[in-house]
Amino acid sequence: MTRTELLDRRAQVVDEVGWGRRVSWVQPRNACLWVFVAVIAYGLWFAVSQVRSQGPAYGEPLSISAAIFAAYAVLFWWFTTHIDRYSRQPLDLRVAAFLWGGFAATWAIALHGNAALLSLYAKLGGPAFAVDWGAGLAAPLMEEWGKGAGVLLLLFIAPRVLRTAFDGFVVGAFVGLGFEILEDILYALNSAPEGFGVDPVGSSLNTVVLRLATGFTSHILYSAIFGAGVVYLVGTVAQRRRVGRGLLFCLVAMALHWAWDSTAALAGGGPLIPVILAVQVVVAIAVVLVVFHVTVGPERAAMRDLMAPEVEDGTLTPEEADALAGAWKQRRAYRRGGGLRDRRRRGHRLEAAKDLADALGAAQGRETERVAFARAELGRFRADDGAPHPEP
Repeated sequence: MTRTELLDRRAQVVDEVGWGRRVSWVQPRNACLWVFVAVIAYGLWFAVSQVRSQGPAYGEPLSISAAIFAAYAVLFWWFTTHIDRYSRQPLDLRVAAFLWGGFAATWAIALHGNAALLSLYAKLGGPAFAVDWGAGLAAPLMEEWGKGAGVLLLLFIAPRVLRTAFDGFVVGAFVGLGFEILEDILYALNSAPEGFGVDPVGSSLNTVVLRLATGFTSHILYSAIFGAGVVYLVGTVAQRRRVGRGLLFCLVAMALHWAWDSTAALAGGGPLIPVILAVQVVVAIAVVLVVFHVTVGPERAAMRDLMAPEVEDGTLTPEEADALAGAWKQRRAYRRGGGLRDRRRRGHRLEAAKDLADALGAAQGRETERVAFARAELGRFRADDGAPHPEP
């Protein structure tokens, strides 16, 4: 392809995937935005009411569990942001997704919906049936649909930003993170009165440890899969509508959730519970890796198209472009390609190339001062390292 064709393709890709675009939160005629804000507001009000009613009696365990889960949230926030290496979602969209998961999906939808379904199951199947299978039959419906509703609303609030199934995967993960953190704090608060309130801190910490140990294969994972399914179901400018795949992803997320909440019933309450839990963790990780690789393909292709003119000009080497658009294996191979002494310097060049990609995306593929600076920095790293400049 000629340089003109490469630049035209870059502009087309940037426009398709919404690279560098921002969310407009001033949309008075958008009903989805009003619903989004109203449900979060109700959930926040309900959460504050619950904390006020129990906080004075169990303030210490509440504070300790909240601090622990806040640190846990920071860790997973970093990890979820780290995997979004391509047309990265803006911060305000990630915060909005977190708030929906933390207050709307948890307190406004799942808490009331689960209670209603559990009551219905107890009437239809009896108390024993509700105890054994109620959680597994209620949570995947109310919680996954509640979290998925947030992704769906954001899809119509930020249609210029949330474009690909991978965007749905990432936004869904942030919804799940918010849900997980607030739900875990609720569990810790509710466990404080156990044992007649003799040791509220110890009772809460037992719950905290259990939730921390199992959290990485719970709501974050389910919601990421479900979020990708929502985008496939609806379709966008950059993502062709694929109803079958979308339904499959949503049903898989719900099935994983059902299996997790039905572990005790599936094991018959016996010693097989740890074995079943271990199998579920392995299966869940395998499934989310498959979904990740299926959805990230278009993003990697877009990165290649974005940086193709830079390769043509000699600003970027083909090896660096492959590492930039590839998976962690390609990035690791690139860093190790120059030997032990050059590994750190290659890492710096790769980060400089990522900065250039971000600058080009933010500039909608146009030439700006920031783009020129990022390109110059990449050249400086190569010159400082004594690496030969590639010929165009």
